Amino acid sequence: MATVAYKELSGWNDEELNNELAVSKMKLTKMKFNHAITPLENTNELGETRKHIARIQTELRKRQLSKQA
Repeated sequence: MATVAYKELSGWNDEELNNELAVSKMKLTKMKFNHAITPLENTNELGETRKHIARIQTELRKRQLSKQA
């Protein structure tokens, strides 16, 4: 999966970010379970997915703080 660049995330609305966050978390959980049973061919996908989740959470937090200020 090609991850979305952080710059592209800033163009998404909050609903899209929350949906993408939920999907990514579900994907990461499934990948972890699958990796525990049979090793993944490309284990870098786990790290990429974690980073993608972190980027989304960072953008959501940035927006939350800007609303407070």
